[in-house]
Amino acid sequence: MSLNAKIPGTVQEAADYLKVSTKTIRRYISQGLVEAERVGPRLIRVNLASLDNLGRSLQYMGGDTDAMVQGR
Repeated sequence: MSLNAKIPGTVQEAADYLKVSTKTIRRYISQGLVEAERVGPRLIRVNLASLDNLGRSLQYMGGDTDAMVQGR
């Protein structure tokens, strides 16, 4: 499978995968965060492969750990 493979799925499947509501998936689609295309007048197919690129990792960015511990 290529890195740019499209894996079609429903809005509900995408929501289940990310553990969010279908409204959230539709919002992500309208914001351009998730790739999707309309098939017919009502049916939307989401590129499930695009969901893996949605989040960003949380990493410690440095700073004063003593202030964080003391609540400053």
